[in-house]
Amino acid sequence: MTHITDTVTADAAPSTEGAARNADVTPSAATPARPVARRIRRQRHWGRWIFAAIALFLVAQFVVSLFRNPQWRWDVFAQYFFSQAVVEGLGLTLVLTVVSATIGFVLGGVLAVMRMSGSPILSSLASVYIWFFRAVPLVVQLVVWYNLGYLWPTLGLGTPFTTDFWLFEVNTVQLISAFTAAILGLSLHEAAYSAEIIRGGLLSVDAGQLEASRALGLPRATRFFRIVLPQALRSIVPNAFNSVIGLVKGTSVVFIVALPELFYTVQVIYNRNQLVIPLLLVSVVWYAVITTLLNIVQYYIERHYARGTTSQLPPTPAQRARRWFAARRPNVVATSLDRADVTARTGSVAISAGDANAPIITR
Repeated sequence: MTHITDTVTADAAPSTEGAARNADVTPSAATPARPVARRIRRQRHWGRWIFAAIALFLVAQFVVSLFRNPQWRWDVFAQYFFSQAVVEGLGLTLVLTVVSATIGFVLGGVLAVMRMSGSPILSSLASVYIWFFRAVPLVVQLVVWYNLGYLWPTLGLGTPFTTDFWLFEVNTVQLISAFTAAILGLSLHEAAYSAEIIRGGLLSVDAGQLEASRALGLPRATRFFRIVLPQALRSIVPNAFNSVIGLVKGTSVVFIVALPELFYTVQVIYNRNQLVIPLLLVSVVWYAVITTLLNIVQYYIERHYARGTTSQLPPTPAQRARRWFAARRPNVVATSLDRADVTARTGSVAISAGDANAPIITR
């Protein structure tokens, strides 16, 4: 603990008369009064505490019900969580997510470049594409792709604007299966949103960066990949992961074409045994696991691209935990400041800093 006091000292060596005069001075008059300790009163946020208490009560009520309510049927949850059908459905969900996200972001990048190009035709086509696929619900797109054979029984290459496919021809129903329809619907739908995400990231780069790179005479590709894209990714990555997380849950819509992904598999099972809640809980936990893993990947990618903006990278969760425990560790060893007894003199006033209970030294 650091304590600061002021003591009055004599400029010259004390004489005998001065010593006697000092001896007649009472201790209360000779010792300067210590500053009165003022009590610090923290501001009390009663509304915040009440809201936190209500929230904790509701959470505790829900957690207790998870273990005391037998209708959750945790035994059924444990039986089906790693069952073969559920795991196969989970694998199909991951395949749909990875393939659709890859196609969607590649096509979205092309659409973003078209939207930002100086060609009015390319810019208009990209705008119409984005408008259309964002306007039509995903379920409707999946149904249309799955029933494309109703409009065009055969697809192929031949004479333009005719059905004379003399070069190549294939049956539409055989070409577009449930899996193909799901990939088409999810990818094209994702491309419309990713195009706007990428375009927003590119527009967020300061125009002065481009002007400076042009002034240096850098080639166009170097300007884009070394200057513009690394800065744009700081804005693209959070929105892109948000879109991918939405895509993971959006794969549950493909049940409309009877594709056995995770949610459809769970539906089939609980339609047989009528154990709806435990099996829905199985799918919810698996979606939560996938989302958590994506959040972790997103955090480290954002931390990677934050190197150019901050002198110190944001701490990882492990580093935050270590700092939290270190801040609450009892300080059993006195610090160098606690042990120090620093005395500085300015004229006739001496300022000492050290232990508050230590005797005051007056010279």
